[in-house]
Amino acid sequence: QVQLVESGGGLVQAGGSLRLSCAASGRTFWWSGMGWFRRAPGKEREFVAAIPWGSTITYYKDSVKGRFTISRDNAKDTVYLQMNSLKPEDTAVYYCAASRRSITKDAQGYDYWGQGTQVTVSS
Repeated sequence: QVQLVESGGGLVQAGGSLRLSCAASGRTFWWSGMGWFRRAPGKEREFVAAIPWGSTITYYKDSVKGRFTISRDNAKDTVYLQMNSLKPEDTAVYYCAASRRSITKDAQGYDYWGQGTQVTVSS
């Protein structure tokens, strides 16, 4: 069975930090990489960041560049999203996703999804 479990969400003040974790189980050796998406209230799900398993290249939504960092721990089959300098507009449910295909910014390119973790940033 393939399973993704997010954790680390919470309530923080603007300018604060959170680190999200996504632990994966199953046949992860088939996956090309993982990404983070988010859905804010009243908005569509949007791409945040992505990282391939076998590359140092990372990808980010323009508005989070310089503030968010995606990383991985291959031994633990876990991907992280370090979020610094958080803004109220970062408030959303954050989802991790895994792809068996090429890593893209399009949610349709991902095959497995977690249930999400809430991030709330107060002003």
